[in-house]
Amino acid sequence: MRRLMQAELFISQMKGVRRQQGIIILTVFFSFIFLFITTSLVAQETFTPGDLLSLKEADEAKISPDGKWIAYVVEVPREPDDKPGSAYEELYVYSTKTKEVQPFITGKTDVSDIAWHPDSKSIAFRSKREENKKTQVWMIPIGGGEARQITDSPSSVLAFNWHPNGDKIAYVAETPKTKREKTLKEKGYDFIYFEENLKHRNLYLIDVKEGGSIAEPTPLTEGQTVWTFTFSPDGQKIAASISPKNLIDHKYMFRTVHLIDLQDKSVTQLTHNEGKIGNFVFSPDGAHLAYAASLERKDHNVSQAYVIPVKGGKSKNLTIDDFRGHVSWVNWKDNKTIVYRAAEETATTLNTINLDTKSGRERKVFLSSEKVGMVFEEPSGTDGFKQMALIGESPQHPEEVYYWNDGKLQKITNLNPKLKNKKLGKQEVASYKARDGMEIEGILIYPVGYEEEQTYPMVVFVHGGPESHYSNGWVSSYSRPGQVLSNRGYLVFYPNYRASTGYGVTFALAGYGDPAGTEFDDIADGIDHFVEAGMADENRVGLAGGSYGGYAAAWFSSYYTEKVKAVGMFVGIGDLVSKRSSTDIPYELLYVHFGKKLEDMWDMSLKRSPVYYAHQSQTAVLIYGGTEDERVNPAQSLEYFRRLQMNDHPAVRLVRYPGEKHGNREQPGRIDVCYRLTDWFDWYVKDGKPIDGPMPPLDISDKYGLKDLPSKGKVIGKLEE
Repeated sequence: MRRLMQAELFISQMKGVRRQQGIIILTVFFSFIFLFITTSLVAQETFTPGDLLSLKEADEAKISPDGKWIAYVVEVPREPDDKPGSAYEELYVYSTKTKEVQPFITGKTDVSDIAWHPDSKSIAFRSKREENKKTQVWMIPIGGGEARQITDSPSSVLAFNWHPNGDKIAYVAETPKTKREKTLKEKGYDFIYFEENLKHRNLYLIDVKEGGSIAEPTPLTEGQTVWTFTFSPDGQKIAASISPKNLIDHKYMFRTVHLIDLQDKSVTQLTHNEGKIGNFVFSPDGAHLAYAASLERKDHNVSQAYVIPVKGGKSKNLTIDDFRGHVSWVNWKDNKTIVYRAAEETATTLNTINLDTKSGRERKVFLSSEKVGMVFEEPSGTDGFKQMALIGESPQHPEEVYYWNDGKLQKITNLNPKLKNKKLGKQEVASYKARDGMEIEGILIYPVGYEEEQTYPMVVFVHGGPESHYSNGWVSSYSRPGQVLSNRGYLVFYPNYRASTGYGVTFALAGYGDPAGTEFDDIADGIDHFVEAGMADENRVGLAGGSYGGYAAAWFSSYYTEKVKAVGMFVGIGDLVSKRSSTDIPYELLYVHFGKKLEDMWDMSLKRSPVYYAHQSQTAVLIYGGTEDERVNPAQSLEYFRRLQMNDHPAVRLVRYPGEKHGNREQPGRIDVCYRLTDWFDWYVKDGKPIDGPMPPLDISDKYGLKDLPSKGKVIGKLEE
């Protein structure tokens, strides 16, 4: 209005001026008004499921040893009509000097595990270049030219690292099938001997030759499974995390660090950690190894920073006593200073600890997400971490690439410029008191256009694990579309219930031996809190989650059915008894979740199972997940569906995604979950339709964004109209 008055005054002062000049001024004025109105309208576009599903994300960022370049990978979601698959992965390089970005490998590609050559002149990466070919290591020069293949492994390369001299790489690959095994498979005799005849993950060393030839690899291990590894600074040793068997359960619970001597190929165990272990790295002088690991076997996630002499001896825990957070990654600033990343409540920090006994476990925080406004992953740094590349996210955007230079941080990518014109709900950290007085935090997204005196429908998204947590970054995803629901008028809450990481080991252990106990009571108390605060409508509450969050969804639709109108149970647990005998992580469940064998807790396991309370459900239940899930067997979904069905539940639906495992990787399943879940909540929560009435439409394919999709027709006999 002020601009309008100023413009009118200006025009009135032009009386007596030639008519042509007046017309020009009016034209400019109205063009300005039109531009202002148009810009305002663009800035108010609704954030839709299609917007969420098309967002790009930075996946990796590595700074070159000389600090001149940052290589990074961008995940680009496939279009609905593309061949089903996971997101494409493109490689870009940023110049820290000129600030220019150069696309290196783009299009329908897959690039992962990027690693700079020690001389900073080329980048190696893993990629599967042709159909039915194995994933190999490739290298592309920074000065331009085509990528060339440097491994020719008969089985896919699973991990690799450059030798410090730059003339070799070491890589991990499974023992290939023998000719006899291949012949038996061709003839149909490739039977599965469950958890027998396992193929080890072996470590190989190979020369990187000039030109196009590929050298023969030298095996370094045999009869053991190698998961991750790193070279010593002098290149004479390799530290590797090794387990007895190639099983995911062994990766979680039975890995220890071994030293491999490259001269005599001897393998010596270095660490004797019980429980989970994270990354590890040699000190610059090669005298010590820093590593991240759990505090004890029942600690369900990596949480501490340790150091151990390479020549052997006791490891030393450098973590602050009763640390209210979880250390997730370690490295070295210099021979006496460790750098570590930690999750602390809903924030992340980068810290240093001096090994000098005078400073003990005191730490210095030199980067905090609360101060810089973005939650970050572990960094890639030059010597001394004077320069770093980081992946960071915020409530306003998903993962982007950041550059740290001697204390100054700058965002160097803008992968989703459309977001600046989209409406996003206000996001903040919220807290409340649980029934026993414990303070619980979470991430709250307000409805777009929120008014304090109004109550709103609410959806709660429960994280899996439970060894996980929500940070105050971009929390929306295909299976937890918070900002989409915010645009539809929902209050959305992401709770960090007890058993979550980020709040210290004691907080995390609250769920040990107590499944669906205090942890899920915390979520129920959160719902009550927002209802009592006058923010949420108690008759319009929904809840969804995947894996352990799917367990929560089933629990709330049965045990706590009076609190939720509808749920989404994604790859969730319905029966704790059968879950423990049908998963690929039985030892992990025993050691870090239950603490007892099933035989010692039959009754509790039954009474903490949603199937036990299915008969009392008054909640609309959407169940969905992949057909090839080994973590939470699809039978868990079927069991809960059957119990509801056999108790005449009027609103239960089971959707299965062919070929998908523990979570959907390919775009068809992601697209369906996003639209189907939001429709389910709109139907039962927002619109409040009765559960004994019609269910939402089954066929939602018109929403997928497919081209040339035939119209729906009626089938009469064998003919379609």
